[in-house]
Amino acid sequence: MLRSIVSFFGVIFTVLTLGAILGVATIAAVFLAYGRDLPDHDSLAGYEPATISRVYAVDGGVMDEFASERRQFTSVEEMPDILKNAFISAEDKNFYNHKGYDPLGIVKAGIDAATGGTLRGASTITQQVTKNFLLTNDRSAERKIKELILSARIEGSLSKDRILELYLNEIFLGQNSYGVTAAAETYFGKTLEQLNLQEVAYLASLPKAPSNYHPVRQKERALNRRNFVLREMAENGYATEEEAKLARASDLETVQGGHMETARSSRPPRNYFTDEIRRQVTNSFGEDEFFTGGYAVRATMDTDMQREAERALRRGLEAYDRRNSPYFGAVSTIDTALLDDEPKWRNALENAKAPRDIENWYPAVVLSVGEKTAQIGVEGFDYNEERDRLYFSVENKWAKNKVNKDGDRFRMKNAADMFSAGDVVLVKSALNDDRSVKSWTLRQVPKIQGGFVAMDTNTGRVLAMQGGFSYQHSVFNRATQAQRQPGSVFKPFVYAAAMDSGYSPVTIVVDAPIKINTPQGLWTPKNASNKFYGPAPLRVGIEQSRNLMTIRLAQDVGMGVVGGYAERFGVYDRMSRVLSGALGAQESTLYKIVSSYAMFANGGERIHPTLIDRVQDRSGKTVFRHDGRVCADCGPGDLADGQGVTLSSDKERVMDEVTAYRITSMMRGVVERGTARKTVNLGVPVAGKTGTTNEAKDVWFVGFTSNIVAGCYMGFDTPKTLGRGASGGGMCGPVFQQFMAKAVQKYGADNFEQPDNTVFYKFDRFSGVRLPDDATGDHVVRELFRIGEDFDANGLLDFIDGGFEAETNIEIFSNFSRNTTTTKKDKVVRTSTGKKKKIPAKASFGSLSSGGLY
Repeated sequence: MLRSIVSFFGVIFTVLTLGAILGVATIAAVFLAYGRDLPDHDSLAGYEPATISRVYAVDGGVMDEFASERRQFTSVEEMPDILKNAFISAEDKNFYNHKGYDPLGIVKAGIDAATGGTLRGASTITQQVTKNFLLTNDRSAERKIKELILSARIEGSLSKDRILELYLNEIFLGQNSYGVTAAAETYFGKTLEQLNLQEVAYLASLPKAPSNYHPVRQKERALNRRNFVLREMAENGYATEEEAKLARASDLETVQGGHMETARSSRPPRNYFTDEIRRQVTNSFGEDEFFTGGYAVRATMDTDMQREAERALRRGLEAYDRRNSPYFGAVSTIDTALLDDEPKWRNALENAKAPRDIENWYPAVVLSVGEKTAQIGVEGFDYNEERDRLYFSVENKWAKNKVNKDGDRFRMKNAADMFSAGDVVLVKSALNDDRSVKSWTLRQVPKIQGGFVAMDTNTGRVLAMQGGFSYQHSVFNRATQAQRQPGSVFKPFVYAAAMDSGYSPVTIVVDAPIKINTPQGLWTPKNASNKFYGPAPLRVGIEQSRNLMTIRLAQDVGMGVVGGYAERFGVYDRMSRVLSGALGAQESTLYKIVSSYAMFANGGERIHPTLIDRVQDRSGKTVFRHDGRVCADCGPGDLADGQGVTLSSDKERVMDEVTAYRITSMMRGVVERGTARKTVNLGVPVAGKTGTTNEAKDVWFVGFTSNIVAGCYMGFDTPKTLGRGASGGGMCGPVFQQFMAKAVQKYGADNFEQPDNTVFYKFDRFSGVRLPDDATGDHVVRELFRIGEDFDANGLLDFIDGGFEAETNIEIFSNFSRNTTTTKKDKVVRTSTGKKKKIPAKASFGSLSSGGLY
């Protein structure tokens, strides 16, 4: 009997032993089979996660962020212990003790699940790192086996802190936030160091399923999960019972719940400047690299000047719109069934498509319409029945017509013609003395668009750029992307080519009718006034923007020379050598033209415009720097007390410095007595040029002080006339004036520097006649010449007609008086003494006539 019992247990033991050996062998074989051809876990040692690239303004503030995944990498040493302990308590309390997987944890999780207890994750933090970095998310035994094998290998090659660092920077925590640093900003608007106990516990509750613990939509579930993490932290000794109790009693206060603002809310909305930076950097580094590489881009933008550029351009565009346009109607609509429920219409209004980047403009919904008023609800403002209304009598003063759905205009007679319940409109606040809202007025985004650019004349650093009325309304950047005819703002390049070819400001050019045969037919260019004025010095040609003088000058100099200048300055990549190009008929961009004008202002040295000072990679290494100057004495001990550094520069000269000064002086005349005299007056030396193309489809003004150059363009995106009276001086001049008034206040302005070895002589600006040094009066101008330069003392014989045949005989002196008529009355000219002299009509000084065209 005893032998039978012993024999029975012996068989049982043998079977169990053989079974165990077979089981171990089977497991070993499985792990051996799946352990082959696994991903290289050593790659984690050099892993760099996708992180946010940021754009910084000159003052160091964050302007914008670009990322495929919102992540900011933070080393584990910089993470506060309270944060790390919260995640360890929530996800893997034995993290610092196991070898990559936790058998007891797996068993305990299984028992809890089987007995209806609290569900616990069986995966360790190491296993989650393995799954996130090296494997897929598929739920299979094969993946789990590979996960266990790789986790053990990772534990053998990486430290626990490095594994935790990878985990806390990689995990998705909802709201497009990857990693704990981005999540802290997204949910609490804080850095990691600023988080309190209940906040780190909430973040630690998110890895399992962030969408299940939204702080507003699933607040109760989120609180339960957060409080579970707090209990675990107390149980594991990472918080006292009293601390955990107080934290559990606190409310869940987050950005999403409206309790606090995220750091991103204090940043300006994305604008044309930062979007252009994105475009340029992605062209250089690649879009994937920029959106994942964690670059730090130091922009050239001056935030104050950028804000002023936006205001100035919007003011100019809106002024035209309110003078000339009808009311175009609602920007969007809301279902009228929602208007009786304030939370519902507010939610609908929040989701309505409307620009929200215009200063003091807000989306509003029309709640009801009477005969004289429309009651509105404004986004972001508590409803006030007396204040929140629009008056038809007020708005109809500018919006006399409305465009209906068919595109036709009709005259509005009452508020019901103007508004309908459910309309989403834009309104602007009128303020009381205490800055509270007094009332609202209707606004609309103009159909007319435009661009504005301002940059440093010596470095090319772009201080401000606005590519349209509203970036959120239209992302197309009209400062850099719109190809438009520059019109008369191109003329200074024609005159620069002439002066570098030997002409001077007192060279006389004939202003007379011209007919030119072209493949498209006969072209008869005209002055804007449809008049001609006879011979005049070059200065008058720029100051009064004389088309016929410019054409004759370009013909005489040669369009090959003019085109070469345009290409050298960067106005065009390749300019067609046709005469119409001298009047700016070929298209360019505002950005190119403004940067070209900077070379007039700085004395003829090439600048390379840039929106970026420097780009650094995630490790802080500079991978791009705009300023290529070298400091020759910046080493330790190189400078004596009070001595400044010496910066070497190898700037290329694109024009003679005397020519640059002369063109600048002539363009000062445009501002002081020419086509911009009525709108530009800054009280400091300013030069510039207006431009208005055929049929006034495009209007321009580009001008500069000694250190800042700025330019404005306006026109419809689909070119059409801006109407009678539209001009660059009248429309863009005020924009330039508003911006530059602040720029001068901030950056100052000096006299334009006179080149060495030069001298000034006085001339009559109407006739080009040399005047004595003591001559005074409005007719006197000072022209620059090199010392010893030979020029005609009379200033009368140096004239050009461009080789064109005049339609009629034109008396040479017919324009030397302020009277520009061409009748047979006596003429009045100024003599070399500055006195006026009457010339009888019969005393003709001769006429000009030359050969035919081409």
